[in-house]
Amino acid sequence: MASRYGLGNNEKKSESKLDSPRTQYLLLMTFSVVIGLTAALGAFFFRWLIEIFQSAFWVNGSNFFEKAANSPWWLVLLLPCAGGLAAGVIITKWAPEAKGPGVPEVIKAIAVRGGIIRHRITFLKAIVTSLLIGCGASVGREGPIVQIGASLGSSVSRIFKLDKSMLPVCVAAGAAAGISATFNAPLTGTLFAIEILLLDTEISYISHIIVASVTAAALSKFFWGDFPTFDAPHFTFNNFEELLIFFILGILAGFVSLAFIAMIRMAENIFDKIPIKAWIKPGIGGLILGLIALKIPGVLGVGYETVNLSLTGILSLDLALLLLVAKMVATSLCIGSGMSGGIFAPSLVLGATLGISVSTGLNMLFPSLALTHSQYALVGMGTVVAGTTLAPITAVLTVFELTYSYKIILPMMVGCMTSTLVVRMLNGYSIYESKLLRQGVNIIRGHDESVLVNVAITEVMETDFDILMSSDPLSKAMDMVLSSPFPHFPVLNDDKTLEGILTLRDMRPYFKDQEYQHELPAIVDSIMNRTIVSVPQHSNLKEALMLFERTGVSFLPVIDHKNKVIGIIKSIEAFKKFQEKRQRNRILSLTVKS
Repeated sequence: MASRYGLGNNEKKSESKLDSPRTQYLLLMTFSVVIGLTAALGAFFFRWLIEIFQSAFWVNGSNFFEKAANSPWWLVLLLPCAGGLAAGVIITKWAPEAKGPGVPEVIKAIAVRGGIIRHRITFLKAIVTSLLIGCGASVGREGPIVQIGASLGSSVSRIFKLDKSMLPVCVAAGAAAGISATFNAPLTGTLFAIEILLLDTEISYISHIIVASVTAAALSKFFWGDFPTFDAPHFTFNNFEELLIFFILGILAGFVSLAFIAMIRMAENIFDKIPIKAWIKPGIGGLILGLIALKIPGVLGVGYETVNLSLTGILSLDLALLLLVAKMVATSLCIGSGMSGGIFAPSLVLGATLGISVSTGLNMLFPSLALTHSQYALVGMGTVVAGTTLAPITAVLTVFELTYSYKIILPMMVGCMTSTLVVRMLNGYSIYESKLLRQGVNIIRGHDESVLVNVAITEVMETDFDILMSSDPLSKAMDMVLSSPFPHFPVLNDDKTLEGILTLRDMRPYFKDQEYQHELPAIVDSIMNRTIVSVPQHSNLKEALMLFERTGVSFLPVIDHKNKVIGIIKSIEAFKKFQEKRQRNRILSLTVKS
């Protein structure tokens, strides 16, 4: 190390102290605190923007539900459309990553880009989503906060020039901090990052994510106090026979989750087929949302007012069912048309209305049950979240941290695991995984599949290679075979396009018997192999490895659209690249660059 940097003995000793495991651990913890503070401030800024836009656009009211209900009809109809058009312009021109829920984009950044998120996403995601929610879009704020926190974590780690291997954990820590600051729930933030974002992780990462999450929760309490996100009632559970009802609730939540996922997919397909410019589509989605809101104003906004009405047991059965269907349609329209916003809060709304519908319906059929509506609304919230995200542990802890009641854990586990199993068996993908699959990113089996699909051939290929012309004399080919460390050559014609392949195997018969050299054909064209196995330059590593496995060749020419060779990829190098990419980041050392 001293020779590399030209350090003296004293400097070498100080550097060795800096590189010690204890020092590295303290540095990592310090950065976790910084990321937690930064992500929490980003979450506060985002929520402040939402309040600013809602106050500016709507009439006065104690909450957003009252503001929307008291507003003139033309405002309810046109404001979501205007917000959609403005957001469409920003997303299309400056921030395509800001489109959609936000969580799939973070998963993709971790699994595919090594945790790199553009700096501008922090600000633009906050502006676009707060504008949309302020205009009444039926989307959640949690997904965008995850992306904002993750973007800040990525930016902080790159500003301080941390080692690239630390980017994914910094992104996850920022996302956890964002969730923690939103719900004042550090456990939920931590489990969300681990269960949904990282998919598989080193145990040593968890402590840094926890530190960031707890730091954000502490900062949120400092600014806002010990605020309740929802009017969660005290949960009591003494009748174990009710577990059967919670099991049934879990099955119903699974089907609601499946319907929600399918409806979003259908809306995306419909809007993709509309032959208009992309920036106009969110405006159309907003206009249809406004039409729905003229009859059902409860579909506008995040929907926390509906959740609180469910938790207090005020909603009637017919209104709960109406809001369940209307919220599902409204959110699907917003996400499908290309707006920016999350699905976590809408899932809570669907779960709360489903839970109160089940308890109210059963009480009507069997009055002796005397089911408590608020408790079923709470469990319903968790079950639908578990079904849509396929993250049952996160769902259980989310509701637990709302109630701080251990008695809710058993009903929640029964309902959430049942809902998750229903979705896994009948669909197999969460709502986030479905979004990624539409982009051609498969993270279902962990990161290996993503690595294969998303490593470009141009990243693996070699551009320094030997070629032969089809008109070259065979003596030149023999000299190149003898001198080259990798005697496999693309053969080009006079137009410099790929004509064939010449390998040591083709030349071997002539090397074995010296007498054959006098009978050698004059040019390379006479003995080259015209059965060409090549790979286009826009292919990925998965396609290359499949070709290697299927054909048994040891190298592939990489060709452009004009059939010109721009590089070669060797099988051994392709497999090495795959092994390098699939290695999970280890917290063994951290390089702080000056």
